[in-house]
Amino acid sequence: MDPFVINTLASIVATAAPLVFAGVGETLTEKAGVVNLSLDGTILLSAMAAFAVAYNTGSLWLGFLVAALIGMAIASIVAVGSIALEQEQVAIGFVLTMMTADLSSFLGNPYVNLPGPYVGQQPIPFLADIPLIGPVFFRQNIVIYASYLLIVLAWWWMMRTQPGLKMRGVGERPASAFARGVDVNAVRYTYTALGGALVGIAGATYSLVVKLGWSHNHTAGNGWIALAIVIFGGWDPWKVAGGAYLFGALKALGSVLQRNPAFQNVPTQIFSTAPFAMMILFLALTSSGLTDRFLDLFSPKVRNRLEAIIRGRAPAALGQPFHRD
Repeated sequence: MDPFVINTLASIVATAAPLVFAGVGETLTEKAGVVNLSLDGTILLSAMAAFAVAYNTGSLWLGFLVAALIGMAIASIVAVGSIALEQEQVAIGFVLTMMTADLSSFLGNPYVNLPGPYVGQQPIPFLADIPLIGPVFFRQNIVIYASYLLIVLAWWWMMRTQPGLKMRGVGERPASAFARGVDVNAVRYTYTALGGALVGIAGATYSLVVKLGWSHNHTAGNGWIALAIVIFGGWDPWKVAGGAYLFGALKALGSVLQRNPAFQNVPTQIFSTAPFAMMILFLALTSSGLTDRFLDLFSPKVRNRLEAIIRGRAPAALGQPFHRD
């Protein structure tokens, strides 16, 4: 196959990896009933910190560790504010997003446009030689491979394990879960922190794998896309990953069109912003009356199944505080 096509497909997989980490992390958090809207700022701050730590220490993995800890700390503020202090989760998330975004620019100023370390390719023997699939999926690096594994593990944990069942119970009916002996708030703290750590890893993946280095507003907007993908994916790890790859494909399409002579006079800003607009348009269409009219063509049983696939359903207790009676 044409090397250009292979390289484009491989870039889609790489571009999607940070959104897979962030989207799956937020899915786990929201499945437990907590909304963390600090993703955009968290990704920015963790991307800056990961690059700065890796640049100063020469250790890529220390950069990833620091990014995960930053993501966990920010998410924990959301958890404490909403669970212990009973404040509005959405408001806390918005404030943290603005604060961490500005903090990333302030602290990251000395590292703007510096060349630094990055995670290189690590092809998997034998698998990398499979026609088409190998060059696209298995000539990446360990961080990209970890994103594949995360999708499978998150689904298995949520759907096939007892702790995953408890997590979903806390997000759906916390009072019933508490009556069965589940510590609702402990579960929410745990998955909010875990989800935040994955969001932090998403930031490190941007600066050390996908969009190398650091600059002001290096990843701006991608946190909001990750939140949209969670809704688009119906809080299901497989569909969330699908949304991440779709966004990666849209970004790659913009890059390809930008290099096409027929589009040379088109402002470059259109190609960088088009994927965001197209994702929003897709979300609007899936929640509009057009989708309702399409679903009405089917029997109630089929309609319910299709609606679950297209739209999904938010956890019933999402964003609602739990009070022990």
